[in-house]
Amino acid sequence: MNQKMRTTVIVVMTGISMLLTGCVSTQSGSNQQATIKVAPVSPDYKLEITLAKLNEILSSMELTQEQRARFHYDRGVIYDRVGLRILSRIDFHQALKLQPNLADAYNFLGIYYTQENEFESAYEAFDAVLELSPEYDYAYLNRGISLYYGERSELAVSDMDAFYSKDTSDGYRVLWLYLAEREVDAQSATLRMTANRAKLNPDAWSSALVDYYLGTKDKEAVFSLAKEGLKHPNEYAERLCEAYFYMAKIAQQRGDNTEAANYFRLALATNIYDFVEHRYARLELARVNAAIAKVVN
Repeated sequence: MNQKMRTTVIVVMTGISMLLTGCVSTQSGSNQQATIKVAPVSPDYKLEITLAKLNEILSSMELTQEQRARFHYDRGVIYDRVGLRILSRIDFHQALKLQPNLADAYNFLGIYYTQENEFESAYEAFDAVLELSPEYDYAYLNRGISLYYGERSELAVSDMDAFYSKDTSDGYRVLWLYLAEREVDAQSATLRMTANRAKLNPDAWSSALVDYYLGTKDKEAVFSLAKEGLKHPNEYAERLCEAYFYMAKIAQQRGDNTEAANYFRLALATNIYDFVEHRYARLELARVNAAIAKVVN
């Protein structure tokens, strides 16, 4: 996941996807219409070719049990990357039947359980990851997220703190630690985020998101920065996915569920399926819609 908040262990690919750009309108804080760009990523034909090759290998070649487990895992990663979660889940289960010590597969399954609100199963999966690989730092993030959505806030803070401590220069870690701490003590969470900001690279994209939370950058500044310093064609869509998600969380904090729902939909529209922000935008949207329906009824 490098500097991005990806939750996958990505198969090495060389394909480059095209960007399709459209426009969607949503409400700004001043109740005026703001035109916000959405950059959904188109399907990558190279992924389709790789899937076809993996299907052929698994169906026609003689493989050792370990090799077959790895190919099932690799295919599961690609299915996940293109949003085919059920097929991905089947492959990860198959990989674990063949190789029960595959920590990466448990990590994926824990994420899926969290997305489906099956929190006890998620905790067990992430516990298995850390038992097999104690230095697997993203298991702390993913278990922390599961605890956060499972409303075990203090335990979530503990995991997010462990994740943050492994790289205090990562703005995404600062954000998730804040989101967890806010559920316990909002004032303390803000003070700590302010202190943590000083350790970040001021020019990093993730730092701009932290600045938005601290109120030192507005939406327009964040969206402007999203276009700067792009290193690959999909990066703009990735940044928009992140920006929409974290802006939705702020709107949610203000009690503006309508704006939050709009931003969660925009995050989903980017099609960055393997980003944390995309994964949990759907869960968040379901909860926001339920809150809106409760008020209406």
